[in-house]
Amino acid sequence: MLELKNISFEVAEEGSEKQIIRDVSFSLDDGKFVVITGPNGGGKSTLAKLIMGIETPTAGRIFLDGQDITEASVTERARMGISFAFQQPIRFKGIGVFDMLRLASGKPLTVSEACHYLSAVGLCAKDYIDREINASLSGGELKRIEIATVLARGTRISLFDEPEAGIDLWSFQNLIRVFENMRKQTQGSILIISHQERILNIADEILLIADGRVTKHGSRAEILPDLLKTTQDRTLCLKYHGEEDDQ
Repeated sequence: MLELKNISFEVAEEGSEKQIIRDVSFSLDDGKFVVITGPNGGGKSTLAKLIMGIETPTAGRIFLDGQDITEASVTERARMGISFAFQQPIRFKGIGVFDMLRLASGKPLTVSEACHYLSAVGLCAKDYIDREINASLSGGELKRIEIATVLARGTRISLFDEPEAGIDLWSFQNLIRVFENMRKQTQGSILIISHQERILNIADEILLIADGRVTKHGSRAEILPDLLKTTQDRTLCLKYHGEEDDQ
């Protein structure tokens, strides 16, 4: 189980401290599918980076199975079984897709196995297995390859930051199937940052973050109806005031 206890995070801005995450506490139970959602700028991506060890909290502690991992590096957390897919995937010049999948899996990987992971994210394996991860790939292609590497790792905690960003509608529909299959096949936990209703609809729990704080946390049945109603009410308000095109 992953536990965050009283996590806060501040950054220096124009001579003062700006608080991004404010006293956040929650737990991710084994085998759970949890979606973190909330308004833009609320601290969701920062929270993901704190979990992965890309950033270090200025207050509070992070535990994995009771072990304090607050000071553990990204590499150490990866070895403990935490995977992370960035909102904007990183390009690795000189590294091929097959090599990346092989490195991610941490074990000898056949071409057939690598093709299976690529196919799972909607890529024609024969067109990508020998490609280099460089500027020739679109943002959507990079996103899907990165998700394939998370699948290849098969870790106990898979963390995705807005996996739907930059991909087309067909790929998004396929992505939902990927997550549904992950739920069925893995014994690990999935933590996704997303605004998408279809992803929220397959979550076990939803965590709502605004202004750096957890404002709601509960089962999908408890949180989603009110969340959708709030969104619909806001949309109607924007239409009434003629502001929708500015959003």
